[in-house]
Amino acid sequence: MNPTESRAAVARISAYFEALSPQSLADIGTLYTPNARFKDPFNEVHGVPAIRGIFEHMFHSLHQPRFVVTQQVVDGAQAFLVWEFRFRFKRFDTVTEQVIRGGSHLVLAPDGRISDHRDYWDAAEELYEKLPVVGGLMRWLKRRANSA
Repeated sequence: MNPTESRAAVARISAYFEALSPQSLADIGTLYTPNARFKDPFNEVHGVPAIRGIFEHMFHSLHQPRFVVTQQVVDGAQAFLVWEFRFRFKRFDTVTEQVIRGGSHLVLAPDGRISDHRDYWDAAEELYEKLPVVGGLMRWLKRRANSA
């Protein structure tokens, strides 16, 4: 894949994630190779059906989840996307929008689809600290660790 094709593939991938919806999940196979690997702080799966399942669970568990890609770095068949994941909790305060900041390392197959997708984000800071009860404990632990 030449640099122009790589940049076009990453632009298409970014646009897909920014417009992701329960309906668009039917097309997720156009984004990933059949045996693609996906890993984040909570999941490690292989194959399009398993990857689709992670995003289905996201839509089932959260109010209005959406990705905003803020930066893209493309180098040959690899890319890194910097993003914000915006959502509201269903079980807790449904008014306050939450933001998780993270990044995705993508390895592209020769056809421009993703063969390996690894998300990087700090689950403690970006998620656990925002939860009632658990959040207070996490913030206390963080203060204790920083005062040592």
